[in-house]
Amino acid sequence: MLITDEFEVDHPIDRVWAFFDDIPQVAKCLPGTQLNEELGPDHYGGGVEIALGPVKLSFDGNAKILERNNHDHTLKIDAEGAEKKGRGQAQMLVDAALHESARGTKVDIAMDLNLSGAAAQFGRGLVGDVTAVLLKDFTANAEARLDAIAAGRNPDEVSSVASQPSGFAIGLAAAKLALMRVFRRFFLPYSPEAV
Repeated sequence: MLITDEFEVDHPIDRVWAFFDDIPQVAKCLPGTQLNEELGPDHYGGGVEIALGPVKLSFDGNAKILERNNHDHTLKIDAEGAEKKGRGQAQMLVDAALHESARGTKVDIAMDLNLSGAAAQFGRGLVGDVTAVLLKDFTANAEARLDAIAAGRNPDEVSSVASQPSGFAIGLAAAKLALMRVFRRFFLPYSPEAV
């Protein structure tokens, strides 16, 4: 399943690119994710843990930079993991591209996500909604860490948004996105503005 998103941060592109060059630091911005083992050049091991309602999934995995273009500010990362209880696997190819913007830097992200086992049972809509919630948290965390770096502070001392991903909070936010999608689908075509 292909998931695309974009966000902007109030920092110059060179600072954001240097930030994205530190993959373990970038991983800390995504709630429940840690890459704390260096497996080789541009190759890191760690895990992801997320809860959605009563279901809790924990993956052991790794991430490797496949391509890095310093001139175009593009990055391709391959990440994969296996659920610790053997209930499935996840594989994700991430393409990130940075562009200068009026605010500072715009980041375009495309994630090609493949799930099997228990995680795949959530369905495309719910997985997309949960991913959107996590990306919103990722953006807030990345900006806070970039702010700390710009101020000469240690980014690890910055409080993270949703540092412990709550199944209830993520589920509630995902449900809100789903309801908004249903509302737009059924009510907006009949609104006077849409005619």
